[in-house]
Amino acid sequence: MMRRYASKFINWHLGFKNFSLSMVGCEAESYHTSRNRKCQCFLSSHLNGSLPKAYSTYCAKLPEDPRSTNLASNMLVDSFGRMHTYLRISLTERCNLRCQYCMPAEGTELTPSPQLLSQDEIVHLANLFVSSGVDKIRLTGGEPTIRKDIEDICLQLSNLKGLKTLAMTTNGIILARKLPKLKECGLTSVNISLDTLVPAKFEFLTRRKGHERVVDSINAAIDCGYNPVKVNCVVMRGFNDDEICDFVELTHNKPINVRFIEFMPFDGNVWNVKKVVPYSEMLDKVGKQFPGLKRLQDHPTDTAKNFRIDGHLGMVSFITSMTEHFCAGCNRLRLLADGNFKVCLFGPSEVTISFPAMVIC
Repeated sequence: MMRRYASKFINWHLGFKNFSLSMVGCEAESYHTSRNRKCQCFLSSHLNGSLPKAYSTYCAKLPEDPRSTNLASNMLVDSFGRMHTYLRISLTERCNLRCQYCMPAEGTELTPSPQLLSQDEIVHLANLFVSSGVDKIRLTGGEPTIRKDIEDICLQLSNLKGLKTLAMTTNGIILARKLPKLKECGLTSVNISLDTLVPAKFEFLTRRKGHERVVDSINAAIDCGYNPVKVNCVVMRGFNDDEICDFVELTHNKPINVRFIEFMPFDGNVWNVKKVVPYSEMLDKVGKQFPGLKRLQDHPTDTAKNFRIDGHLGMVSFITSMTEHFCAGCNRLRLLADGNFKVCLFGPSEVTISFPAMVIC
């Protein structure tokens, strides 16, 4: 697991009276700058120098300052001028898969359950963020669907005034049977991870069975009326890069948005630069087989480059985490299951949130 820095404490008050992202946005800037420079040189040397900005994961300032005169919104503007309106909440550290690119086979050391955020704490914190300008929340994990109170959490979050989108990212193993209730409770969007269409390869990658259940969950999401149903696929050379066009075919007759994600380094995933399939290579492969591929106009905060194909109901997207960074438009905040707070997925620093004299009713 990433090294933790919990040296700062933020005093949280109703309305975020004393909270400012500028306090925490770039605590480890010198560390990031040094690390990213080394990583860029390393990747470029392995990829024939064609990726001059590879793995540039730190913050970049937006070309225009999005600050408004609204006090609550200004509290979510960081020192780079980025307006943070998107909160990702990890509901649990646990997962029912052991994907090789995510964690070692033996798993990772978990935080004791009493130290994880309770349902009331999650809703209370989410309410503080929404009242301060957040309009989108994504539930993540671990695997969020294994949390027993997931439906109640969704119901309470969906009722927060000002929240427009309540999304979830899931591996889909148990989603199909829970999805109808989750939709009733206000879940508006779903991302399902699936890295191969071959069951044997799925079992090898995840160290578990369940390929058919994930496919069933994708179909269940379509049947429930989600449009699009986003399917996240991490592309790894020598493993599933030969399936890229097969995944694109899923978008032909179904409202599926296949999102190809460049393989990224995390602790314990035995990351190897040779496994990275650059966005340019994936795009070239798709474009040759599907000549009707057309680029869409992306929102400034999108992490994906989005495309449509003539005659296809769904969409194709590419998340270029390694070769074309998107830090300048990042509007995401991350609340971890243990209550720590992150402002950058690749950053090692975390902020411990304290609750001085706070009573949750």
